[in-house]
Amino acid sequence: MIETTIRGEARARNIEVCRRRGIVLPTLEEQKHPEKLDPEMQKRIAKVGLWDLDPLNLFRITWKNEPAAPGTPAQSAGGGFGGVNYLEFPPEITGVKARIIALVGRWFPTGAHKVGATYGCLIPALVSGNFDSTRQKAVWPSTGNYCRGGAYNSALLDCESVAILPEGMSRERFEWLKEVAGEVIATPGTESNVKEIFDACHALVAERGDDVVIFNQFDQFGNYLWHYHVTGEALLEIVQAELGRGQELAGFVAATGSSGTLAAGDRLKDLYPAMKIAASEALQCPTLLENGFGEHRLEGIGDKHIPWIHNVRNTDMAVATDDEDVMQLLRLYHEPEGRRFLADQGVAPDVLNNLDVAGISGIGNIVSAAKMARYYEMGSDDVILTVLTDSMDLYHSRLDEVRETHGELTRAGAERIAYRHVHGLRTDSMIETTYRERKRIHNLKYYTWVEQQGKDSEELNQQWHDRNYWKSVQGMADTIDEMIREFNAEVAGR
Repeated sequence: MIETTIRGEARARNIEVCRRRGIVLPTLEEQKHPEKLDPEMQKRIAKVGLWDLDPLNLFRITWKNEPAAPGTPAQSAGGGFGGVNYLEFPPEITGVKARIIALVGRWFPTGAHKVGATYGCLIPALVSGNFDSTRQKAVWPSTGNYCRGGAYNSALLDCESVAILPEGMSRERFEWLKEVAGEVIATPGTESNVKEIFDACHALVAERGDDVVIFNQFDQFGNYLWHYHVTGEALLEIVQAELGRGQELAGFVAATGSSGTLAAGDRLKDLYPAMKIAASEALQCPTLLENGFGEHRLEGIGDKHIPWIHNVRNTDMAVATDDEDVMQLLRLYHEPEGRRFLADQGVAPDVLNNLDVAGISGIGNIVSAAKMARYYEMGSDDVILTVLTDSMDLYHSRLDEVRETHGELTRAGAERIAYRHVHGLRTDSMIETTYRERKRIHNLKYYTWVEQQGKDSEELNQQWHDRNYWKSVQGMADTIDEMIREFNAEVAGR
């Protein structure tokens, strides 16, 4: 699951690299609670810009960074830690009475929470020596933000990286990667073309052998583990802060993507077993819903397969979100006339002024949460949690494309969007996953992972039948944190 066998020689070389650069690795516990760090360490971190290529920013892989937009004086000066960053979307935006509250990923280094998933994958390999940072390249296959996070963490740890992503992804991603990644490979297609990414990985291994290590987010349990503990803890802090008397946690919604974020739902369900987990996907590529295929515009969520690390038995609902709903709401949230319309509908200034925290995939999650609330006829005492994985910082070019096609949004256009895509949102293209539906979805893993990627069918069956399979992954956090502490101690010469 997560390889922890010690490879002494490679581990010793990794220690020397970190010693030479003065690198200290945070534990998962410290990423959950950075406010508990030594005050002197917090002062040092506060002087570093949020996106700077400084190893101290490893400690900023947390949901609790002080909000400071990239390129602003506050970002340049750094910042401290506070509470969990989140935003509640009111009924005027969602069209439903249920409270929809979203974790905000904009304030991570790179502006997306995937930097956490890549840390969860890379660090166990680094501290055990299963990745040699002095001679091997870390390969990050991705549909966007994951390879950005991987390239960023690789740069912080002084190791070379290869970023792989579809050529049709947003211009902002490629421009940033040119500055940070050692090598960028653009594969054919767009968001839906995940197999082409896997094929590029196989070609790299065939060409370069063990000079490369593939950190595939779709099968790396470090991704699952990081979200189960760090994102799960952040969501629980929201519950503690926001759940009023008589209210209940009704659901959690996350895009399928690599399914790492869905692991946070597993953590919530441990404590709130009556809540429901909904996996969201694009209607134009309805893999969970219809075993389907296609192309779509919801960047960052991947599809055409079921990730190996998706705990399907815990998924209560599959929700397909229409491209058109999301792209029209992108206009309503971010064009001037859309903002003015929302203000006239009673949306508070503190919400309006923060809508930039919602990128395309985040808006997709809000739409899916609203569909879930409509389906179950949820009221104002029901709370649904979701995640804004990234922000508009990565999608201004997409908004420009929409404007070129449709022109500037008018008042009448804003009214039409609200009528159709907010208050007229339908509950079709979604299913409650019965036992048979879940097993059907789980079995789809066979075609990608056993037939194509060489996984073991025995382990596939174990994922379905053995509840301890997932608990054993969840229980690895303490082991990995202890390995990190031992690694740091050797780096420091203790």
